[in-house]
Amino acid sequence: MAEKLGPILYSKHGPIAYIVLNRPGLINAYNVQMRDELFQALEAVYQDPEVRVAIFTGTGSRGFCAGADLSEFSTAPSPVASRRVRWDRDVWGLFLKIKKPLIAALHGYVIGSGLEMACLCDIRIASEDATFRMPEVALGMIPAAGGTQTIARAMGLGPTMEMLLTNRQVTAREAKRLGLVHEVVPTGAHLTKSKNIAQTLALRSTAAMAAVKTAILEGMDLPLTKGLELEERLVARVLKGSQSSASAFPYGRP
Repeated sequence: MAEKLGPILYSKHGPIAYIVLNRPGLINAYNVQMRDELFQALEAVYQDPEVRVAIFTGTGSRGFCAGADLSEFSTAPSPVASRRVRWDRDVWGLFLKIKKPLIAALHGYVIGSGLEMACLCDIRIASEDATFRMPEVALGMIPAAGGTQTIARAMGLGPTMEMLLTNRQVTAREAKRLGLVHEVVPTGAHLTKSKNIAQTLALRSTAAMAAVKTAILEGMDLPLTKGLELEERLVARVLKGSQSSASAFPYGRP
């Protein structure tokens, strides 16, 4: 049963957690209340040992997230001060702190903060009707939730520069070609596909999945030799854990 948290719905079904953006009348536009409740939901995923995978999606037929709610974030005292409020809780840092697989199930409009949120997930599944856009520069601002970093890491320097500077809309198929999403499925099938992937990942070793995330996310900023040393340390840690306790694989060995 889902626990309603206002603009965030959080539920847990066995080892899979669901975090659902729930402002469908505003295409799940991101506001301060959503930020606070998203932080709580992410903490639940981070702290709950029963949760092995999390899926992010949005309610309503129009889209995953239309970005920041400008009626709230761009009013008095100033856009700069209002954006400062968004950083009072490090939601984006908490995304990165979670070493469990995070899956974004995307449909319709995926704009601004919505795309930045998706890019903090490890696997992105897009419905054919999904469209992607980053309007911040066109509004006289820059992305404030990691977009200059995460989107560039997903699809490279050139396409990211063009997308952020021009505010051009990218279709689901083009997003797949550019590496922004991992798979495109028929309209309406994004959540089913994400659940299937989550069910498979829930059977994997949590220690191994956490080590892979650590190796990739930390290693990509290291020289190759240092990255290989990090991988070697993580391999040793996973092997030691698997030998010391069979309970490291409560849902079956990978």
